[in-house]
Parts: sequence; structure tokens; C-alpha cells
Amino acid sequence: MADELRTTLERVGDRFNLGEYEIEAYLAVLEHGELTASEIADGSEIPQPRVYDTVRSLSDRGLVELRESRPMKVVAVNPDDAFGDVQQSLDDLVSELEARYTAPARDTEAVSLVKSRSTILRYIEEIIESAEYEIVLSLTPELLRRFRDDLATAIDAGVSIDLLVTPGSRAPDPSSFDYLEVATVARARRGITTPVLAVADGNYSIYATQDALRDDRDRYGVIFNRSALGFLVSGFFGTVLWSTAETLAEDGKRRPFPRRYASIRRAVKDVRVFDGPFYASITGRDIESGDPVIVEGEIETTTFEETEEVASLRLETDDGTLEIGGLVASLEDVEAQEIILGRDGIPDREQFE
Repeated sequence: MADELRTTLERVGDRFNLGEYEIEAYLAVLEHGELTASEIADGSEIPQPRVYDTVRSLSDRGLVELRESRPMKVVAVNPDDAFGDVQQSLDDLVSELEARYTAPARDTEAVSLVKSRSTILRYIEEIIESAEYEIVLSLTPELLRRFRDDLATAIDAGVSIDLLVTPGSRAPDPSSFDYLEVATVARARRGITTPVLAVADGNYSIYATQDALRDDRDRYGVIFNRSALGFLVSGFFGTVLWSTAETLAEDGKRRPFPRRYASIRRAVKDVRVFDGPFYASITGRDIESGDPVIVEGEIETTTFEETEEVASLRLETDDGTLEIGGLVASLEDVEAQEIILGRDGIPDREQFE
């Protein structure tokens, strides 16, 4: 089987291993159906002394026929006939390669660097698809169109999405583009310096410069593969990018409660938008001991600055009042890692497991 696979690879590679002159000559003959060597030389940049070697190479590959006349004529072979065996070989080759393919285990590395545009795009798609309840992302208008269906699917599944489009000058006009089909809140930010990023549920994330998406080999993307370090990307998004962008569309009231949050900023903003009491079940860590905790109770007050540099809430529990902060909190009692908000009482965590 290995020998057959190698033979197939060699056959496919040989057929497509065409040089610049061969490609130019082949396309010229295809277009006209039949040409002499002189006509090929006159209509292309192939030097006259190289024409005969070039067309004989095409003939050896079965792409043209040579009619030994005076002058010699080069006749195109129907592409269906010329490439029919290659098409079948490719189908067989792909099947054989898929059978041998072992998917790479990317979950083992918490942080990795990628430079390929296609790899960056694949990770963005994977992050969007993996989100269970929350996505924050910054996309160019071109990437927004590319991932429109993926984002719409996430919205339909109840995922909350903060979408930043940059540069804002090229963002689709809200009158012709339905942002609420792909986002809970959409904003636009001026300039081309804004990076492309995506964060799912506060931990699985990617950060890349726009230059990296143009295949600039001196630029790269950083993947935080389901790592707690993803909060760095999320925090940068909230405090630096999101707070300096202009709103295109928003509809934060259409998602039902209870709601789950990775970001305390988003949770606090929702509490401040809606009237009436709120209750919370919060998973996190005790600031002093570092022990994991689950605290539950009614929210008394919230603290929030429009720059999003400060966001916290005060929770009345059975054991007293606690101050709740976000990731790497130091001034509060508890570092919140996941927040569930309810309106009619303390939310049932099992609903989200």
C-alpha cells in the first residue's frame, strides 16, 4: 500500500510540475487549439530556442500532441482526456491520505505561536464554534463576512457576542448589514492598528496583528489554547479596544435569564441596564487563600467605570457581604471566574452543566 501511495504521489506531482515556459505555452495552445512553434514564440516571452524543448515536455506529459509537419504543429489535447487519470489519481490519493491522517493534539500546549494565515483563520473558526456562552472578537470587515454564518449560528445557540469591526471606515453600514444577526453588541473602531482577536468563554483565544493575516512572515498570532491566560486577551479587548469604539448596533435584552458570563464587566453592565433585583452564583477563588469557592446570593450594588478599568459587585450571602472582582482581582474578596446571573432567585448551576 505504501508503494502504491508513493507512486500515486509521484504521478500527480510529475503531471503538475510545470515550469513558467511550459505553463505559458500550454495556455497559449489551449486558447488557440493549434499553433506552430514560431507562433508560440511570437505570442509569448518564450525564447525561440526554448520553444521546442518546452512543447516536447508538454507532449511527454500528454497535454499536447506534436504533428511532425513543416512547420511542426502543436495541438491541444482535450483537458478531460489530459487530466482524467490525474483527477482519479487525486481522488484516490486524498482517500489514502485521509486514511493515514492523524489529527494533531493541539490541546496539550497552553500557548503557541502561528504565522500561517490559513492557520490563524482555522483557529478563529474553531474558537467561534467552541464557545458555549460568550465570545468577544475583533475582526476586519473581510473576516466578518467570512465568519458571518458561524457567528449567526452561535447567536442562534444563545451565545452572547461582543463584536468589534476594524477599521471602522470600512465596516458595513448598519442600514444594509444586520449586525444583530451576528452579535449581541457590535462596535466599530477607527484605524488599522487594531489587532484581530477572538476569545471563547474567557479562556480559549487568539491574538494576531492584521499584518499576520496578510502573510507577513515577520508577524504572528498567539494561541491561548483553553488556557487561563486567555483573560489577558479578553481584558485587553475590554479596556483598550472596546472602550474606544463606537456602537453600531446592540440588543442586550433579547437573551433570557439566567445568563452565564466569563467577564465580570459584561455581567456588571447587564445588572446596571436592567431594573429589579439580581441574584448570582459565582465560581472563583478566595483572594487570600487561593482556594476555589462558589458563592451565591443577591447582588446589592455594582461598581463600574466607562473605561471598563473598574468592574465589581457586592454580593449578600448567607455568610455576609462579599466584594467580587474579575480575574486577578486583589482588592475584592473573591476572584470571579464564572458568573451566572438570575432574576427570580439564585440560579441553578446544574442548568449549565
